[in-house]
Amino acid sequence: MTPTDSAGYASAWHAAVDFLQASGVETVFGLPDDDLVPLKALEPTDVRMVLCRDQRAAAFMAAGHALRSGQTAVCVIGKGPAAANVVGGLVEARCSGAPMVVLASGTSASARGSGAFQELDQMAMLSPVVKWAHRVDHPDRVVPAIERAFLVAANGAPGPVYLEFSADLLEAEVVRGRPWRLPRTHRPTPDGPALETSLAALRASRRPVLLVGGGMRHRNADGQVERLAERLGAAIFVTATGRGSVDEDHPLFCGLAGLYAPEESHPLWAGTDLVVALGSRLEETATYRPGFAGPGTDVLQVNLEPAEVSAEWGGPVVIGDGGAAVRAWLAGLAEEGNGADPEWADSVRSCHSRSAGRVAAERRRVAELPGIHIAEVLYVLDEVLPAKRILVQENGLQDMWSYFYPFWSCGASADSIVPSEQTSLGFGAVAAAGVKLAAPDHAVAAFVGDGAFGKLGADLDVLVDEGIGVLYIVLDNGGYGWLQAQLDKGGAGSSRFRFVREPAAAGDGRPGPYHAVVDDRVGLKKELWQAAQESAAGRVAVVWIPVRLEDVPADLTEMEGQHS
Repeated sequence: MTPTDSAGYASAWHAAVDFLQASGVETVFGLPDDDLVPLKALEPTDVRMVLCRDQRAAAFMAAGHALRSGQTAVCVIGKGPAAANVVGGLVEARCSGAPMVVLASGTSASARGSGAFQELDQMAMLSPVVKWAHRVDHPDRVVPAIERAFLVAANGAPGPVYLEFSADLLEAEVVRGRPWRLPRTHRPTPDGPALETSLAALRASRRPVLLVGGGMRHRNADGQVERLAERLGAAIFVTATGRGSVDEDHPLFCGLAGLYAPEESHPLWAGTDLVVALGSRLEETATYRPGFAGPGTDVLQVNLEPAEVSAEWGGPVVIGDGGAAVRAWLAGLAEEGNGADPEWADSVRSCHSRSAGRVAAERRRVAELPGIHIAEVLYVLDEVLPAKRILVQENGLQDMWSYFYPFWSCGASADSIVPSEQTSLGFGAVAAAGVKLAAPDHAVAAFVGDGAFGKLGADLDVLVDEGIGVLYIVLDNGGYGWLQAQLDKGGAGSSRFRFVREPAAAGDGRPGPYHAVVDDRVGLKKELWQAAQESAAGRVAVVWIPVRLEDVPADLTEMEGQHS
């Protein structure tokens, strides 16, 4: 839509909807206030409004949509408890770098402090968890506030913005006297001296490791990170939120870093002389030993925001876009040969192949055991889904099998959406709906526990009504398996407190438009294949798989032993 030079609007919400249309926004998530003015503004447009039953779900869906699409997502809410409900979603969006704008209702200026209905200091509550929070009271300030909100959300390190329209603006005319300034994402190139310093570090390294974080999502479409690794003879690792940023089938890819590092990669981390961290805050799970470099190893960090550079590590710092930095390095290294130690490159390729061999051996082992094991669930899921697929993950107990490469791998045409370091329960289960709407040509499977799946609540009906075909693989351990495992590990297995119930048996009633419970391996492939077909046709499909608490990745068990 081409913006006009000027326009008048019946309300701030009508102005906001016009901006959304001009910006190319096609989908909005939310649950508006009971004045319903946002819906009246949307009614004559072709913007899709996914009406959620819970504002928490709307925020998670919007964050999922932003992570997959790379575009700013929009969430529309009311005031008071509605604003409180989106806090968790905003925290996830902030920590995962999801560009998102929450448009909210607010108490009128004249009624503040009077005990007005649902009056709450929403600015004080939400300001700490967003990049920018702003309240608009006067119609003359609506247009610039909308423009700034979307500019801030998409630029720098992407993240959420909160914009509140007071009730005074529900019927106040808003005039725009110039064309909209439409949002554009700016990707600043690092300055020359910083690039020269970082190039010197790359040239001097003989045993380099590339660590790709969530900040590189949508910044590596042409595979330049893989080319840099080939040029340097470097191992490629990702953080959890960095999954999907590189081709995990590449022979130099070695899995996740830190807590989720496969055991075959530990010698690489012990031997590296330089870690190149692209778009990562280097949070605790990404730097957990032994799946990360030891003290004294230089870490070359590239980040858009100075505040997101970790001060825990020595080494050069580059402020700027990770994609631009990698392009500059490739140009600077164009005339040089591979400076890596040849034995290092061989070790990297060996790590990749030995990890695959260990997983294949584990699958053969569990195939001889009774019952269904999660390693084989992932194997069958890999078989039944098409190459263009997205796995949306949680971070509980059994669902963490998918974190340990290569039990699950994201190839060149695949993607993976993973919760941020905050790991809000239910984020993946709900965000999968937004992911599917952002990628309608991909199969979307959510790999979740039963506790996380329960967070969908009434919004499962929203997916059904909207025809959002997500395939849910629900690992049913009877509740919150991670907490129960911690309770058992602490010797309190006989405690009067329990986080789980007995796993469901076949035939238990479960919600879902297409539903199956699989408790033996005979029907596993058949049921997952059928469910995948149902979801491809736009139908929500839910496959429940009873699992045992002790069915956890060996890598995770060993890490916990070292941590305890």
